[in-house]
Parts: sequence; structure tokens; C-alpha cells
Amino acid sequence: MSAPQRKTDIGPPHYEQFLPPVIKKNYGDWKYHEQLAPGVMVHVANSGDKIFSVRVGSPRILATDSIRDACAIADKYCDGYLRFTSRNNIEFLLSDESKVAPLKEELKNKGYAIGGIGYRVSNPVHTQGWVHCHSACTDASGLVKSMMDELYEYFAEKELPNKVRLAVACCVNMCGAVHCSDIAIVAVHTKIPQVDAAAFKNMCELPTTIASCPTGAISPDPATKSIKIKQEKCMYCGNCFTVCPAIPIKDPDRDGVAIVVGGKVGSLRSDPKFSKLVIPYISNEPPRWPKAVAAIKHILEVYAKDAKKFERVGEWIERIGWEKFFDLTDIEFTFQHIDDFTFARDTFRTASTFKW
Repeated sequence: MSAPQRKTDIGPPHYEQFLPPVIKKNYGDWKYHEQLAPGVMVHVANSGDKIFSVRVGSPRILATDSIRDACAIADKYCDGYLRFTSRNNIEFLLSDESKVAPLKEELKNKGYAIGGIGYRVSNPVHTQGWVHCHSACTDASGLVKSMMDELYEYFAEKELPNKVRLAVACCVNMCGAVHCSDIAIVAVHTKIPQVDAAAFKNMCELPTTIASCPTGAISPDPATKSIKIKQEKCMYCGNCFTVCPAIPIKDPDRDGVAIVVGGKVGSLRSDPKFSKLVIPYISNEPPRWPKAVAAIKHILEVYAKDAKKFERVGEWIERIGWEKFFDLTDIEFTFQHIDDFTFARDTFRTASTFKW
């Protein structure tokens, strides 16, 4: 006789046990969905059953008390069912339509921002920033807060030609979805790491440090019994600092952010797209980053005014051309914008439609 199935902590539990009963019952048998209001959506099954989603924005880094408060609201109105989206929104899932209005009222009274569904700005996905990451060039949380304060109307009220996905990565290693978001910020270091030769031999391994560099810029330096960095090859990624604390790359005076646009994951109307550089460098200006935030808002508003309905940012730019984009946005074109990755562009298999 076999032993009974025991519970372990190896691997995640199956997602099915967390689905609301209405979703379990109608799994794979949905008829349509529609947006009822900013931040409110309904999915209707072929059986006639409905599930309502009420979306609110949420910081990526949450206090325990905030999570408990959201769970208490879900217990009160949603039989305990909620979900976190990939862009840090919280969605409360209800099967009782009569509870939607009271839920929205309580969320509003408690200061939650309802929105982000439909042709609007969604909550940005972002990285750790100064609060946690040792190699961050900017503070992702502070930058996202500053940006969304300025763009709140596009989250909660105003509609755009299509949905706009924002992202912030606090260094070029890009823990965030900067490479495939409509408008995004990626933070950049601008000078090579400084080698502390005296500390190197006590803190770092030579083979590991050399192997950490993706461009082969690091080589041994027998004279100092440490390493040397070839400036022409360094791309300021900070990988070496990750494995060797004796090579600090942070520079509070020269670290800053770049802005990229035009990425998307979906294959609707056109293939997925990689983001492309439009502003190479803006200096860090904490705590509100006024120049970076103003640049993001300006690009968004030009897109909102000039794009056709249903066009994503990248599709709009491809229709009008990059020359016209730089002209409309008054962004200066520099040598950093020159894209010569022709081989990569031909070989990156970004779509489900590529030829085998």
C-alpha cells in the first residue's frame, strides 16, 4: 500500500487551488470581457456567470500592514480572492455585482488609486533601486512614485490610443521589463569601476572577476596583484562589482538615467518589439527627478495627440518614422542613437511567426 500524499515546501502549490469558484467552473469557456469603468472589468462566461475585477495601483515594495489591509478588504467583499498583476497592481475579484460599488467606495476612502484597465497607463514594473540593490544607478521606487504622481490622470481617468506599459530599471542589467515596455527608464553608470588594488586580494577571486565581464574588458595586473580595466571595452554594467566589492562603480555625481521607447510583448497587429533609445542621459535629481519625469510625460502626451486609435507607442513610431518622432518630441538626435545591430535585428526571434 502506497504512503499517503504528503505536503512539502518543494516547489509552488498548484495555481488552481487559488482560483475563485467562478473561474474554476468556467475555466477555458469564456464568452467575452469588457471594461465597465476605469479600473473595473467584467468577464462573462458562456454559462452566463460573471467575474468582476477591480484594479488598484500598488507600490512594488509593500509593508506587511498594507498587505494585511488588502487581504482584509478581499475577505470582506471578494470571499478572500485577489491577485497581484505582473505590474504590481492589485485586482480584487468578485462574483457578486452588488458588492462592486461598496468595494470601490471603501477603496477610495482608504486612499487606493483605482484604474489602469483599458487604454490607460498601467502601474510601472520596476527594479529594486537604492533601497536594496548594491549596484543601482538610480532609485526605482522614488522615480516611479514621482512619475505616477504626474501621470495619475492617465491611470485613473484619461484614455490613450492604446494601453501604455511603463517600466524602470535601476541599471542596465534590467531586472525590470525595460526592453519590452512602451516607455521606460533604464539607469546608467557613465564611468568605469575604480579598482582598489589593496582590497582586491582580500575580497575577490581573480578568475571569477575576469569571467564576470561580458565584453572582456578586465585582465590581470601583475604589478598590483589585482586587475586592470580597458576603458574602450567597458560598458559600465557593474557585473564585476557584483562579484568583487573592491571594484565600486557607483558615482553619485555621474550616475543617471536613459529613456527608451517602443517595446511591447504582445503580437496583436504586429510582432513583439524591443525598446529603442531616445534620450541617452538625464542626471539623477532626487527626490522627484523633475527632468526625467517631464521627459516621460512629454513623450506620452505627444503619442496621445498624434497616434491613431489602437496604435501602441512602437507602432505609432514605425508608422510616422523615427525622424518624425524626434521632430515631434523635440528630442535631440545624437551619435548614441545610431543603431548598427543589423545582425542581431535579423536573428532575434521575437515573434511566434518566425520561420524555423
